[in-house]
Amino acid sequence: MQFSTTFSIATLLAVVAAGGTINMVSQDSTDRQIIFTPQEGSPQIPTMDLPGGASKEATFPDGWIGNWYAVSEGQENKPGMLGEVRWDGFSGSNFFDVSAIVNPDDHEGVKMLYPKSSKTPLSGCQTFPCSNAYNLPDDIQTLSTTENELECLIGTKSGAKRRHARDMLYI
Repeated sequence: MQFSTTFSIATLLAVVAAGGTINMVSQDSTDRQIIFTPQEGSPQIPTMDLPGGASKEATFPDGWIGNWYAVSEGQENKPGMLGEVRWDGFSGSNFFDVSAIVNPDDHEGVKMLYPKSSKTPLSGCQTFPCSNAYNLPDDIQTLSTTENELECLIGTKSGAKRRHARDMLYI
């Protein structure tokens, strides 16, 4: 009985220590790798394989700060459009955005990022450039939410199933 009580407390502490999750959603048939780049002081997160048309959840530690980008199968591993997040920031909010600053010519990678439940606010778009992403270093585009689950759309929408009714706005 003592073991199960200890296990339950340990499990609870692990859940509390989790910063959040991001559901990575492939919008097309291209297989990709998701490469995570932590800010100095944040732990490394292993690369994630994302098969075309699939969804996979990435779990982040509490307070993690960093970004990720997608590399299409057979392509060079170089940063493109970035998804960026800061879990448990000021007043417990989670901050996020899509950034075109590193490589605005990436039209195959990260497209949109938003809270999974409420679907708003939304950063990014289906076709870049757009005014709803970081395009210049001094843009004011960082968004925040108290939700601990985000969703990130990756890849080209052409031929993909529509994931949300609101995506009709971006066709």
